[in-house]
Parts: sequence; C-alpha cells; structure tokens
Amino acid sequence: MPYLKLSDACLAYGHVPLLDHADFLLDPGERVALIGRNGTGKSSLLAAIAAGTGKSRLDDGEVWVQPGIRVGYVPQEPPFDPEATVFEAVISGMGETSTLLAEYHDVSHRMAEGTGDHDALLARMDTLQHELEARGAWAYEAQAERVIARFSLDPEAPVGSLSGGQKKRLALAQALAVAPEVLLLDEPTNHLDIAAIEWLETLLIESGVTLLFITHDRSFLDRVSTRIVELDRGKLASFPGNFSQYQQRKEAMLHEEALASARADKLLKEEEVWIRKGVEARRTRAVFRVQRLDRLRAERQARRERMGKVNLQLDAGDKSGKLVAELDKVFKSYGQRPIVRDFSTRIQRGDKIGLIGPNGAGKTTLLRLILGELQPDSGVVRQGTKMEIAYFDQFRTQLNPDSTLSDVISPGSDWVEIGGARKHVIGYLEDFLFAPERARSPVSSLSGGERNRLLLARLFAKPANVLVLDEPTNDLDIDTLELLEQLLQDYDGTLFLVSHDRTFLDNVVTQTIAAEGDGVWKEYAGGYSDWANYKASLAKAASEKVKAEAKTEANPGSKSAGKPVDAAKAKVDKLSWKEQRELETLPEKIAGLEAEQADLTQKLEDPALYQRDPQAAQKASERLAAIDDELMACLERWETLEARAGNPG
Repeated sequence: MPYLKLSDACLAYGHVPLLDHADFLLDPGERVALIGRNGTGKSSLLAAIAAGTGKSRLDDGEVWVQPGIRVGYVPQEPPFDPEATVFEAVISGMGETSTLLAEYHDVSHRMAEGTGDHDALLARMDTLQHELEARGAWAYEAQAERVIARFSLDPEAPVGSLSGGQKKRLALAQALAVAPEVLLLDEPTNHLDIAAIEWLETLLIESGVTLLFITHDRSFLDRVSTRIVELDRGKLASFPGNFSQYQQRKEAMLHEEALASARADKLLKEEEVWIRKGVEARRTRAVFRVQRLDRLRAERQARRERMGKVNLQLDAGDKSGKLVAELDKVFKSYGQRPIVRDFSTRIQRGDKIGLIGPNGAGKTTLLRLILGELQPDSGVVRQGTKMEIAYFDQFRTQLNPDSTLSDVISPGSDWVEIGGARKHVIGYLEDFLFAPERARSPVSSLSGGERNRLLLARLFAKPANVLVLDEPTNDLDIDTLELLEQLLQDYDGTLFLVSHDRTFLDNVVTQTIAAEGDGVWKEYAGGYSDWANYKASLAKAASEKVKAEAKTEANPGSKSAGKPVDAAKAKVDKLSWKEQRELETLPEKIAGLEAEQADLTQKLEDPALYQRDPQAAQKASERLAAIDDELMACLERWETLEARAGNPG
C-alpha cells in the first residue's frame, strides 16, 4: 500500500501548466528524487503533497496520504518563530508531544525550586512521564539533541539570530527529530558543507525513512536515490535507479522523442500540401485524411517543446601576468583563533583552484589574502599584474531587488559587449532563459535559481581573467550546471571556486586547497575525489600502522618488532635518484601530452577531415584515446611519487 498518491494533478502558473494531469505514487522504503529545470514547478508539487488532502494547493486532482503516518517537510525557506530557541524550534515539530515536553520541564523546574503543591506536582509529573513514554518522546528528545549537535547549532541560540544557512540546518534538524516515516526535502544540501552533506546522506540511507526530495547535487542523487522522477512540461516520468542510470535512459528517450516529432512534422507537412490541392472527391479515404490532418494539427499545437538551454559565453579578456599570486608562510588570525597558519603557495595563470572546508573554516579570508584584499598578520603575499577580477557572491548582495533585469546587466544602456561583439540586452537575457517581457521585471520577482542565472549573466557580461565563484551552484538546475562546467573547463583565465558540490568540483578544478583544521591549509592535485581518496589512504595507512604496532607489542619477540621495521620502511619510502629525476620530468611530459591532446581535438572538430582523409581521422581518434590512458598513468605516477617524497598534491 503506497504512503502517498497523486492523481490527475493539475496546477498552472498564469498560462503555463506546471502539472498537466500528472500521477505519482510513493511506496514505503523508496527514496525518490524529483528533478527538472528551474521554474517547472517542483517546489509547488512538493508543497501540494505536504499540504495533503485537507489543504490542497492543486487547481485540480487529488493528493492522498495514508492515514496515521508521520510526514516531515523541509521547504526551501522554512518559517520559524524568531523568539524561540533552537531547541524549542526543533521539538516544536513534534506537535502535541512538544507541549507535553515543555510542561514536563516546567513541572520539574517548579519541583526543584520547591514552589507549588509538591504532591500535586509529583502526580502531574508521573502522568506526564507515562504519556511521554507512550509517545516515545524521550527518543525524540535525544534525537533532537543529536541532530542539533551534528548541524553545529547552539540549542540556546534565538532563531532570529541565525543566518539563512543555519535556519536551513535548523529545519532539517526539526524534520529529522520526529523520526518521520515520510520525509519531503526541498534542496536539503544548500548551505551545508561537504562533511554535513555526507553525514546527511548516510543518515537518510541508514534510517530507512521513505524520501521524496528535490536536489541538483548529482553526488547526493547518485548515493541516495532509488528512483528518479522528472517533471518535464507538466508530466512526471519515472526512471528506476540512481542519477547515472537515469542519464542513460533519458538520453535514449530524448532521441526517440526527437525522431517521433520529426516523423509527425514530416507527415503534417505532406498532409498540408495535399489539403491545399483540394479534396478531389468525398470518398471515405479523403474524409479520413481530412480528419487525420485536423488531429495532426491539434497534436502539433498541443506539443510543448522542450525548454531551451542557457547559452553561456565567457570572455577572459586580456591575459593576466603569468604569476597570479604567491604566498610565503602567511599567517592570519581573528582574536585568538588562527584562520590561516604558515601557508605557502604559488598560483599561476590558468590554474583552476577549488577551496574546500567546513563552514566557518575561513575560505573567504584565504581568498581575500590571495587577491590582496586583506593583509596578513605575518608572511608575504605577492600579487600578479594585469588582473581583472569578477566575483560571484553566494548571498547575491550584488543584486538590488528593486532593479530591473536589464538594469542589472547593463545600467543605463540597452547593449552589452561580449567578446568584442555588441548584443542587445534583451537578446542577452534570452541566452539565460529570461523571456523578453521579463526584461523590465524587478529582481524581487525571481526565484532562487533565476537569481543565480541573472548573477551569472551579470558576471559574464564583462571580461575577466580571474573568476571568483562562491557557491555558484546553489539553486541551478542540472542542465545549467553541466553547461557551466563546460564553460569553466574551457575558460583561459584563473578560477577560484568555493563549492560544496563534489561533482562540480571534480569536473572543473585542477587543484584543491583544503582546510585541515586549526588554521592549517594544504594544497592537493586534482578535485574533491582526489583529495578524499588521498585522505582515505592516509587514514587506512594510519590504521594499519596502529594494528602493526599493537601486534608488535603483543609479540615483542617477533622478527618484525623494533626499529629495523621503521628503518626498512624509510628505505623503501625514500626516492631513488632515478625516481627523483622521473618526478622532475613528469610535469613537462604531462604538459606535452595535454598540448598534443588539444591539437588533435581541434583537428577532429573539423568535419572536412573525415571526408578528406578518413584514415588520418581514424588514426587521430585512436591516438587521442591513447593519450587519455597515458595522461591518467602519468598523473597517477606523479601523485605516487609526490606522496612518497612527502609533498602530497
């Protein structure tokens, strides 16, 4: 028996149908991800389901929820009483149980102070204790304390003092504290750091709770979801499996849809030509063709084309100097707390650097030190020359809510210049999926994802050879994320990326600066997965060392005991002269392979090559595949030698 059911659901925003007679079932134990482009109505659908049968937000259709089950709901902008404490807000999600808990604590306090009738208070406490035990309230209270601690919240802090990200974490804590049987989550990973996201993934999987959630975090989708449901043009399409499996099926489905549409258009065109010649006679066949033509016209008119894609272009402008920044033994603290401790690095033009670490670790402070906006307490920071810096601010403070979209892009002008070519601001906004009639709309009318797209449009409207992107992926749909990834991969300038999107980091950055705690920052080659794998290997090696030492202590007479083992290990770990030489030449070899790869890619992009010399095209394609293998082998060898030399990353 399903936990909830959506039947023949209809919902429209203006003349655009968000739900067009849609049906959906959620069975016990499922973890269903609801995905789709920004503005398709995912959040509206989730809110309609959360409202249930009593407060339907649909224009037509029905939402059915199995009676008696507990449903938790975390919207994008959760409402809270600003005067309540964090703990009060969390347990308030327990309904009547929260009232009983509050009364129990009040009675306990009065008994401790000796106020009131002791016998009456004792009797009331006994009654409350039995009621709370019957409801399992003590487990809820313990769970509330655990999730509050894990989301790094102060249980006594007033809700009104929390930031937007902290309120999102508070909403997650409130929903999880009641141990719901069905949990509805709208963008649960926004504003959470990577460690909190991974903890949430594990919690959701191990808890066995039935999930319906919206997210654009592809790593989260791959690990958590058991089924993908896509909202596209008012219809819900279901795909069993995780996000990677969905992508394969969706690609095949879109191909078949395109072929079917092309066949229908061709048939319609032929029938239009026939009808213009006139119906030769009122034969049955002729009447049938007229009826079929009417049906084809109606189907073509009703067909809603797939939404267009964002047309992203980025102008790197004039090149900066080869050196972007150099830091030598930099130290920065606030009060007694060190933010950056003894950090050195050299950043060159074209580097794509990801900064990772928990919220509050100091990623923004480190960025400001690198870019010369903040002076260190000690150490030396040297900036490069000819730098044109553009910022993407996760809090969107650069957007005036009262300004129109066109004024945000090009204040006082109807034109923007992209890559040396002038373009009208309305056409430029259309590249970012903003309809012409919305060009004069205020920023305040936009959704979160639309504001992010507008901020990207503003950012890319001016040339910049240094890009600083602070959480650019929040609220962006998956299609736009993939296009942005491609754009940044091809970007010739220097990139600094702060993000908790692990897939985005892996697909974009070439090196990572990670917070190690207590103001210590270290630099690693590759993206998030490379860093995570390296840390995992260190943890495994440390664990094996502890086991070996414990075994040695337990068997002191064994041959492996004592210092000879350490000496042998040191001998193995030390690089030979040949290996040291190999380590020094690997960067040059990798650069040569990458240059050859770029040259072959450019040649293969020329369609004429396949007609002019198909054998050369085949050889180039085979060599390109071989280069990929060689590059991977070189990079792995480089990482191994660097780690053994004591220079990880």
